[in-house]
Amino acid sequence: MMKRLVHTAPTFAAQLRKLDRRHVPGAELSGYVADIIAGIAKDGDKALCAYAEKFDRSKLTPKTLAVTSAEWEAASAGVPTKVKRALSLAHKNVLAFAKKGLRKNWSMKNAQGADVGEVYQPFQRVGIYVPGGTAPLISTVIMTVTLAQAAGVPEIVVCTPCDSAGTINAAMLHALKIAGATEIYKVGGAHAVAALALGTRTIRAVDKIMGPGNKFVVEAKRQLFGAVAIDLLPGPSEIMVLADETANPAFIAADLLAQAEHGKDSQVLLATTSEALLDAVEQEVANQLSMLPRREIATQSLETGGTLVLIKDLDQGVDLANAWAPEHMSLVVQNEKAILPRLRSSGAIFLGHYSPVAVGDFLAGPSHTLPTGGAGKSFPGLTVDQFQRRTSIVKLSAKALELSAPIVELFAEIEGLAAHGRSATLRTGKHI
Repeated sequence: MMKRLVHTAPTFAAQLRKLDRRHVPGAELSGYVADIIAGIAKDGDKALCAYAEKFDRSKLTPKTLAVTSAEWEAASAGVPTKVKRALSLAHKNVLAFAKKGLRKNWSMKNAQGADVGEVYQPFQRVGIYVPGGTAPLISTVIMTVTLAQAAGVPEIVVCTPCDSAGTINAAMLHALKIAGATEIYKVGGAHAVAALALGTRTIRAVDKIMGPGNKFVVEAKRQLFGAVAIDLLPGPSEIMVLADETANPAFIAADLLAQAEHGKDSQVLLATTSEALLDAVEQEVANQLSMLPRREIATQSLETGGTLVLIKDLDQGVDLANAWAPEHMSLVVQNEKAILPRLRSSGAIFLGHYSPVAVGDFLAGPSHTLPTGGAGKSFPGLTVDQFQRRTSIVKLSAKALELSAPIVELFAEIEGLAAHGRSATLRTGKHI
């Protein structure tokens, strides 16, 4: 079912190089999304409602785009107590973790005696995309909106697609309520991202857009970068497991399937030094797959994006992990302390036999919105400080300026920017 690579094969090195991913969108996808963005820019709410009907079969009007207070309250009332408790526990963990990551104001004196520092303030209005296609991703609400709440963002705008009846899953609406959303709109896809970035009569433009989505959402974020700030470009789910002979094949198979069931374009990879483990995991995957309600989705994911790799040693496994840059990295080896510092491009790392990725997806504390498609080489996952604006502060006394002006004047002379130098020396009384 999954393709198998073996380190002794003559083509092994070439096959590994193919796993070093650098995704560039195709012209067809780019053009398709560009047309959607242009439609929103030109026709605003009218285009937004038309796209919602085309893609989600939902008949919306500008007056029904937003979730009302009554809809919100009615949905929350219908959510079972055990679901509310689970959401509350997850929210508590994520909120506590996020608050630890907030950036704090600081200041110091530089070598010339000037006061310099940084201040951090929350963005005033952020947009968060929450997928709602094949499953209501209530966990994504907790893992994104909560961070905005922790940062103190006053306006937290959420877009998520509704069903054909114009409703959103009740548990998702309850999750949005406890996580701090202030506005919710019943639209998804590239058109929702465009509306958040460009604004319409109903949806005011935001300062920054966060959240995962399908390839159309990701491409819209890519194209709108610059018109609005963007967090990262998270796409289909991924996992890589790096294991030695001590790993439990049933546990590994379960982790691979947990990510494979996300969607048909998910990618899963196991790299191990043990051929016996490789065989056992392959058998376990087949056994467990038959019990999954979403086995058709998981099966296609494994067939198109599943890879089993027999590596020569763990050093080769580390090189593979750093090249593949997985969204989720599961490290199941005897000496994890020796390997962990060498993993430099993973979105999140799960250590040992008893750390399923699903706990990170739903409960542990760090956000599950993570870089995919090899982007972990350049991007971190979503963190609370991405909801904060950084501003630098500079204040000079007369004495600090006197020490700084000659250096400023020299730089200005070299760069041919006389007004720069004059702006400093004029204040010292030494300008001629």
